[in-house]
Amino acid sequence: MSETTSSRKLDFTPVGENDRDAEQIIRPSTRYWPEVWKRLFRNKLAVLCLTIIGVIILCAIIMPFLSPYKFDEVNLLSSSLKPSADHFFGTDATGRDLWTRVWIGARASLLIGFLGALTPFIIGTVIGAVAGWYGGRIDMIIMRVCDIMLCIPSMIYMILILMVMGGSISSLVVAMAISGWMGSARGFRGRVLQFKNKEFTLAAKTQGASAARIIFRHILPNILGNIAVGLSGAVPGAIFMEAGMAYIGLGVTPPNISLGQLSTDGITYFMSASKFHLFLYPSLVISVMIFAFFMFGNSLRDALDPRLRDEEYNAKRMRKIKRVLRREARRPGKAVV
Repeated sequence: MSETTSSRKLDFTPVGENDRDAEQIIRPSTRYWPEVWKRLFRNKLAVLCLTIIGVIILCAIIMPFLSPYKFDEVNLLSSSLKPSADHFFGTDATGRDLWTRVWIGARASLLIGFLGALTPFIIGTVIGAVAGWYGGRIDMIIMRVCDIMLCIPSMIYMILILMVMGGSISSLVVAMAISGWMGSARGFRGRVLQFKNKEFTLAAKTQGASAARIIFRHILPNILGNIAVGLSGAVPGAIFMEAGMAYIGLGVTPPNISLGQLSTDGITYFMSASKFHLFLYPSLVISVMIFAFFMFGNSLRDALDPRLRDEEYNAKRMRKIKRVLRREARRPGKAVV
């Protein structure tokens, strides 16, 4: 019996006493959300973008109150002035202070950006949750409606709605909601289908939880990371959409103003050296705003990815080991590796 056992080839290699620790998880245990915020604020690009967004929001709120000029105050004696100490961004053809107008326009653009991203998401979340949870004929009808509406370019919805409702912040938000809820509905439906048969969902159903409670209390928290990343990318998309509508004459109409409208008005003076500031400053503010939102969304996506946590920890350990080796190599009598 012993000879048979000793002659039999083993399918595994026994682990020795010294190698037993190699299979242990040595990374310290951490909670998910505190670790996410720690990694996010450790990212210099994310901190920079968040600072830029905060500064722009504060300027849009505070600067119009601090300015001695009203955004619609006409002064023909001060028309088309270049930037100076009195008018930081200069004045337009009717003498209105561009500094004040830019920050008033930033208010409208930010409001359109946040509402234009949040409203279709909420509508799509509710519709997608109903389709994914109940399934069957309800799911089939909702998804076929989404497919039909997705076949029509969103620009057509925007143009038709704005031609009927006129150019205002509310009409732009309604147009973005009608043209943008389908993507959110399809995405959230897929997430509900993914989680509705999981153990924690079945346990909640067994205890008598309603469908709304299971969806918004148990399923929704598991996809908050994807939602946050999607919204951070949808906000600059809505701002850019408003600027595009302003370019074809369907944006915010006077006396209301937005950055898209100011940029469109300044395109006329793009080749004019004396009036180039009318295009430069609104376009610069809207470009920096969109860039900051997009880059912050990318950094947030990286911080929410749990797979990168182990990679960062291992990279940090390797850097520490290399520092120790270099320190040992500098000691007298040690050969430099």
